[in-house]
Amino acid sequence: MDAQGRGQADDNNVDPADQWVFNPDTGNYELRLDPAGQDRARPADRKAPGRRSARNPRAGGGDTDTRPLPVQRGRGADDDEPAEGGRAARRAAGRAGTAAAAGAAAAASRRKPKPKKSGKRKFLYWTAGVVGFVLVAGCGTAFVIYQQLDGNIKKVDVGEENSAVTDGPVNLLIIGTDARTGKGDTGYGDSGSVGHADTTILMHVSKDRTNATALSIPRDLITDIPDCPTKQPDGSTKVIPGQQHVRFNTSLGQEGRDPGCTWRTVEKLTGVKINHFMMADFNAVKDLSDAVDGVEVCAAKDINDPKSHLKLTAGRHVVKGEQALAFVRTRHSVGTGSDLSRIQLQQQFIGSLIRKLKSSAFGSPSKLLDVAQAATKALTVDTGIGTASKLLDFGNDLKKVDLNKITFATVPVLDNPRDKATVVLDTAKADPLFKMVQQDHTLAKGAGKDKGGKSAPVKKAPPELVRVDVTNGGGPFGAAQETVDWLQNTKGARLSTNAGNAPEKRSATRLEYAPNQADQAATLAEWMGLPKSALKKTGADAGPRVPMKLVLGKDFTAPGSPIEAPTETPEGVQHVNADDKNICAK
Repeated sequence: MDAQGRGQADDNNVDPADQWVFNPDTGNYELRLDPAGQDRARPADRKAPGRRSARNPRAGGGDTDTRPLPVQRGRGADDDEPAEGGRAARRAAGRAGTAAAAGAAAAASRRKPKPKKSGKRKFLYWTAGVVGFVLVAGCGTAFVIYQQLDGNIKKVDVGEENSAVTDGPVNLLIIGTDARTGKGDTGYGDSGSVGHADTTILMHVSKDRTNATALSIPRDLITDIPDCPTKQPDGSTKVIPGQQHVRFNTSLGQEGRDPGCTWRTVEKLTGVKINHFMMADFNAVKDLSDAVDGVEVCAAKDINDPKSHLKLTAGRHVVKGEQALAFVRTRHSVGTGSDLSRIQLQQQFIGSLIRKLKSSAFGSPSKLLDVAQAATKALTVDTGIGTASKLLDFGNDLKKVDLNKITFATVPVLDNPRDKATVVLDTAKADPLFKMVQQDHTLAKGAGKDKGGKSAPVKKAPPELVRVDVTNGGGPFGAAQETVDWLQNTKGARLSTNAGNAPEKRSATRLEYAPNQADQAATLAEWMGLPKSALKKTGADAGPRVPMKLVLGKDFTAPGSPIEAPTETPEGVQHVNADDKNICAK
């Protein structure tokens, strides 16, 4: 940072990094601009009522201070201040425009000031809270964002404005675009590209913040893009028609689609409700890797990719700048030479970058500033986290997740028999994986396990004794009859009956049974893959010919497809732990 912008460093030889003080109450660094002996202001003190800056009478209230941080300011004088008093005010308040005239005069005299009893003095507050992982264009690196000025944060109104912090799980959509609009980006991507969803990760953070799952979505996946309302420059809304059976990466840029279209496409594909998105460009990986003095990567063999210009010998290397970007963009000299192989490189780089950030950048205030500057230059977010204060809250919430409880996985796909350059969803593996995310189950080993004792297993009834009425309360059309056919013909449950449509729609499937039907319920729950939350026991025993009641909800897809998510990562799904230091590109 520019020491001159804070006024004290030039005359008192104060290192900018020394003015950042760790606050044990919040676990964050705070910029302490007052001389020794004065109280630090808390974040709440930033909005002292009834008083404006003596230097800047135009400064108003509001939830967010949109004035520039010291790093972006010069030393211009203010005509409405006395020369000595104005100079001192800038020194005492770091040009934040919040110091009182008395405090400024005290700083000018360089005498140790007395603590102010009013408590109205305000200071610039910054934190090392993690905001999220941001994928960069065409590569797939991710990085941590720190609180920055509102003016540095680009926003897109996608028609959803969710709260920055929620009590439930958080689903963050991370997009890297291949647009060539950034400075120094003319050598990458397609020269005529409007920018596609070239790299996309759906990051799910568990409700209890103990773990996170980051799903990489292949850009060449054939999928459906829904209709998408987009905000136009004149404030109007234009609905861009959807498309069927097209590449996933065309959900952004093509036909004027904005990040909200990618947002809706991912929700349709995975069944996961998204809270927020972050998007960045090519420059982010170059600048961020420079800011942390390089990221360690590993190659299991020599790599020489003429297209990405990456040349590495087998072994470990520290890459940054252009070389870091080349690493996360290369694919022709690793694995199968496909985008799927590049995704694995990206995951290796992301894990290593996060480890580097946690070990170095978070421990140094000056390094923290470098990382924050590199990150926010390329950042675009939704309006729900589109201010510095909202990003701060969002980041402080997400930073609770331990590194060794973050799992990267790739959405399972198969080669497209109609087009070898694209892939199609492997539904047999993808559906249970998506259900794990939907139901907040972790992919991380050892996280979220039930530490309590196991209850005694319930005896299961034979198929011929399972009596149930099936109604459709939100499943696909004809789901009740399809389920009854499956129960009778596949499972031998001849006493199952189609009871038509349920009186009301349900989001989740439910099985109601009497206490003396527990054995029947256990059998049916096992067949259907019902979670415990789907089982509801009534108060009294039922008669011998009274059936159980199964209501198919919106979570029901097809008979034989478990409604309950698996507790372990489905076999055949590629996944790695973010804290694994032994991953090498093959």
